[in-house]
Amino acid sequence: MAVYSTDKIRNVVLCGHSGCGKTTLAETMLFEAKAITRRGAVGEGNTQSDYAPLEQQRGHSLFASLLHCTWKDTKINILDTPGLDDFSGEVVTALKVADTALMVLNARSGVEVGTELIWEHIEKNDTPTMFVVNQLDHEKSDFEMTLDQARKRFGSRVLPMQFPVNQGPGFNAIVDALRMVMYVFPDGGGKPEKKPIPAEHKSRADEWHNALVEAAAENDEGLMEKFFEEGNLSEEELAKGLSTGLAHRQFYPLFCVSGLKDMGSGRVMGFIHDICPSPADRPPASLEGGGTKPCDPAARPCVFIFKTVNEPKVGNVSYFKVYSGTLKSGDELTNAENSTVERFSQLFESEGKNRNLVEEFKAGDIGCTVKLKGSHTNQTLNPKGSELKIEKIHFPAPRIRMAVVPPSKAEVEKMAHALHSIQEEDPTLLVEQSVELKQTIIQGQGEMHLDIVRYKAEQNFGVKLEFVEPRIPYRETITKEANKDYRHKKQSGGAGQFAEVHMRIEPYYDGMPAPHDLTTKNIEVEELKW
Repeated sequence: MAVYSTDKIRNVVLCGHSGCGKTTLAETMLFEAKAITRRGAVGEGNTQSDYAPLEQQRGHSLFASLLHCTWKDTKINILDTPGLDDFSGEVVTALKVADTALMVLNARSGVEVGTELIWEHIEKNDTPTMFVVNQLDHEKSDFEMTLDQARKRFGSRVLPMQFPVNQGPGFNAIVDALRMVMYVFPDGGGKPEKKPIPAEHKSRADEWHNALVEAAAENDEGLMEKFFEEGNLSEEELAKGLSTGLAHRQFYPLFCVSGLKDMGSGRVMGFIHDICPSPADRPPASLEGGGTKPCDPAARPCVFIFKTVNEPKVGNVSYFKVYSGTLKSGDELTNAENSTVERFSQLFESEGKNRNLVEEFKAGDIGCTVKLKGSHTNQTLNPKGSELKIEKIHFPAPRIRMAVVPPSKAEVEKMAHALHSIQEEDPTLLVEQSVELKQTIIQGQGEMHLDIVRYKAEQNFGVKLEFVEPRIPYRETITKEANKDYRHKKQSGGAGQFAEVHMRIEPYYDGMPAPHDLTTKNIEVEELKW
């Protein structure tokens, strides 16, 4: 297998609201790059990324999948992510290691709720972003509405590179304002024919082209001077300016595609190859405790595990990004978190459920390995003597909690093992053994998220879980002062019994002085701790 240098690597994450067509687009991108010979379909359950049985059963992505292909001389790693908010942890995980976010918009629906939520994570990670308007072949597609909503939500930085011709069931052409050409596709999609832009679309294409030239010139003083002098830039100069602007999030290019009909995806792949930043073009990675780690292929190896998957009959599959140096098959690195020495006996390129053996990964590349002894998600591995820790992924806080009831007392330990293993795979799941409630409490992102936990426990560990509402931890305390007097008299012969009791109950705090209106001899104060 080929080994790619850092400058020839592109890491792209596909994200967007559920149903916008990310998985179909990923399949088409792989097909265009000749990584696969036949395109699968989500409805048929034979796509490269949605390979888990539960994903095929439900017809949408539930987990982030790592794919890869080669475009010209460049390796493109593609991370396909779910769009449902219950699985936002998968999106956050992929954004950590991606260098460009490809936000897919549904031409029928425009900017949706999932788009908004994912955008918050993109901004937190400061990830360069490009938009792709998909499903332009649908009868209800509305490019102008989608573009207008994108500009209103994400600002004037959204710069359309293209606009569709004949959108709807007859969609077959795209006007490219960057290259000033019209792509006309055959009925079955695929490689388009380049034609001059028709007169009725020329003025709009010229206007958008000038906006792109200005955006490219803004990022380089030399280009700006040439633009003012000559009024235009060469293709190489445009590429240079756009690369700088995209890497610094000065603009967000927008493209048109039909993933289902294989129209426009090749142009997107070409843009990723020509313009999108490589790992070396991105800012250095932040380290725990301060400092940064540049993506330097000449430095010592530094590997960050961003995802762990427990596969039946295989065990833990660890997905990682090489942040510096070169990772070779057989290398031994030390976990900076727990000092475990790990041997990378096998290295794989991932194509969904399929994995191909490779000998090494250069800085910036993404791959996976199997059977690490004590290393999991969010942990960094270095050569002996180095304790660098890449800043951890910040997962969203849980939003729902349920109590778990095991099938029987005999299976409590089995249930605990299953939940612990699932939690190692999914850090957005929190498991707590509540001493106060005498219940096992799990917290997650939503009902569907917890349903997936229950499914994994049953399928992978043979434990059937029942969810119930957690008990309420009732607590009582003294809120105000109360006084009571009691006189005790009892005559039973002899001296008899007599006593006066004066009692006061009131809230107590540390350092509270003795009551000024009561005589006290021996004071004993016991603080109640819940």
